[in-house]
Amino acid sequence: MRLTVVAGPGLVADAALLASLADATCAELDVAGQVVTAGSADELRSLLATTDQPVVALPGPTPAARALIGAQPAGVVWYDLTVEPPVPGAIHLAGRGLWGLAWAIRHAVHRLRAPATRIAYGPDPDQWGDLRLPSALDTGPAPVAVLLHGGFWRSNWGADLMDALAADLARRGYASWNLEYRRPDRHGWDATTQDVEAGLRALREPARDRLVDLDRIVLLGHSAGGQLALRAAADLAARKGGPRVALAVSLAGVLDLTEGERRYLGDGAIAAALGGSPATAPRRYAESDPMLRLPAGVPTLLVQGTEDSLDLVDANRRYAAAAAAAGDEIRHLEQAGDHFAVIDPASVIWQDTMTAVDARLGR
Repeated sequence: MRLTVVAGPGLVADAALLASLADATCAELDVAGQVVTAGSADELRSLLATTDQPVVALPGPTPAARALIGAQPAGVVWYDLTVEPPVPGAIHLAGRGLWGLAWAIRHAVHRLRAPATRIAYGPDPDQWGDLRLPSALDTGPAPVAVLLHGGFWRSNWGADLMDALAADLARRGYASWNLEYRRPDRHGWDATTQDVEAGLRALREPARDRLVDLDRIVLLGHSAGGQLALRAAADLAARKGGPRVALAVSLAGVLDLTEGERRYLGDGAIAAALGGSPATAPRRYAESDPMLRLPAGVPTLLVQGTEDSLDLVDANRRYAAAAAAAGDEIRHLEQAGDHFAVIDPASVIWQDTMTAVDARLGR
């Protein structure tokens, strides 16, 4: 496999730095890579049309080049260094600066190595999930692993953060459902929570019922997604009928919104996402703060790396103690690792996470 990064005309980035980042990321993924520069929109169009290998295109600022986003071959992963709205019909990542190129390259490679079926559950470009089924379903419907990405609920981070886990879970025999959702910075907090619920409901589509086991759902959320996972699991547990979560897994989750807002976690990300403080938006905190929803009534696994933010380590320890005192079934797995080790399939902490998940789901 040879991956090509195409830099569009007028791209504001140092060419040598772009190339070194692409080389390092391709080496990490064990693929060959090259960076080429298009001097015009016509040259960019030509380069994209003449390759059958994975391509990451950085369109740059010119209108003619940007008009190609979504109009060129469907497999192209477009990446904007700057914050841009999603382009309907395109695989479009944006707003992570130069470091985001590494994520775009990873996304392109994971899409090719572990293809997914993208399924829309609503009309917005951010309302979709990537479904990956295990290769063998001869033993009956597969347990379902629902993935909720983090990124402090901001639109520049997306479901591609969980690509590696989604592929790993499918290899392990799970049907992985990597869920995208509208983020509150563009759509408001209620849209975010409604999308998580709608994405879970989409699993009940009749054509998938025979493929997935809705009695064995594990809900895994990373960082801000950990908060969304625990809220969704508690919401389902409080209702009669419908699917229930067999296990909720928080991977370095943000589990105390009230205290986190007081500490200005993520440069004020909590208040920005929920639309205010606990004093000005009390309903949203009461509904969404995992610490305020105890007992959740759902078996829960907390996974936390010791080299992560001390505020997250602290919140996870306090949540584990409070959940146990409230009567919830809780396990707290704290081991060496940083914020991203918990979503790295090669890490020891992820291997130990899956040992616990498999045991809980009877695998």
